[in-house]
Amino acid sequence: MKPLLRLPLLALIVLAAGCLYRMPVQQGNMLDDNQVAQLETGMTRSQVLYLLGTPMVPPGFNNDRWDYYHYFNNYRGYRETRRLTVWFKDDKVDRIESDQPIDKEKAGNADAEPAAGPGS
Repeated sequence: MKPLLRLPLLALIVLAAGCLYRMPVQQGNMLDDNQVAQLETGMTRSQVLYLLGTPMVPPGFNNDRWDYYHYFNNYRGYRETRRLTVWFKDDKVDRIESDQPIDKEKAGNADAEPAAGPGS
């Protein structure tokens, strides 16, 4: 190939590489703040299952622990992760651990505006 044709071809390849589409990645359970706020100690497993859905991480060795994990990456600088662990004792919620604060005021206010999330 002639040296003069290589330079424009190389420039075209470099420019085309920037046009690649990267699909947003979302994994796990979408944890809505209103649903998490409704979670309370003393709830049964079926109530938690109805409220939050099936846990992302299977119980494995400890059936008294349900882990919910959500990860979102849109490849444009926005990344979100959230972890919520529900501990059971005698088939009732004993304690709740979250990496983000749980706003209990949202539980009673179902008409509250949703928080700005992906794509907002």
